[in-house]
Amino acid sequence: MAAASIPASSQPFKLILGSSSVARKHILAEMGLEFEVMTADIDEKSIRRENPDELVTILAEAKADAIMSRLNISDYQKEGDRPTLLITSDIVVVHEGIIREKPTTKEEARQFLKGYSGSHVATVGSVVVTNLTTGKRLGSLDKAEVYFHDIPDEVIENLIDEGVVFRVAGGLLLEHPLTLPFVEAVVGSSDSVMGISKDLANKLIQDAL
Repeated sequence: MAAASIPASSQPFKLILGSSSVARKHILAEMGLEFEVMTADIDEKSIRRENPDELVTILAEAKADAIMSRLNISDYQKEGDRPTLLITSDIVVVHEGIIREKPTTKEEARQFLKGYSGSHVATVGSVVVTNLTTGKRLGSLDKAEVYFHDIPDEVIENLIDEGVVFRVAGGLLLEHPLTLPFVEAVVGSSDSVMGISKDLANKLIQDAL
């Protein structure tokens, strides 16, 4: 499988994942990558764009810039060292033309999830890879769609009570045991919906070296 083509033992670069997302860590680990984690800690709500493509791109870049501002970049530019890549990403859910980020209240989460029931949503994800050694930065978008059967109110309430919906864009959980039975179809890659496209990440990593 092309997305998992980099064996960790012979990884010719160092990798920093600029995210605390459990799903993203899991996806990169599935790709066989060795990486360390740094978080951007930016105020995402202070960055607004109407266009979802623009929003996720500027957020992924802002996360990279925030992390880089805390690093001594010259440490990564020593001759003979393996190059160091920083990978950042952002994702939003778009439902009926409206951008949906992480829900902040139970009522908002309920409204989001009820809206997805018997309907479909799109995800727009941006991945940005910055080569800290050369300064080269590449980014691209990946999109997917998820179609749902009717989701019972009881399942929605259980998801809200569990709390994990508040940590993901649009409250959208694809591979959660409560929601998976109600996923009718995914158009695009499921890893993209969950936080980062393996194929896109792999391509950007190779191109940034």
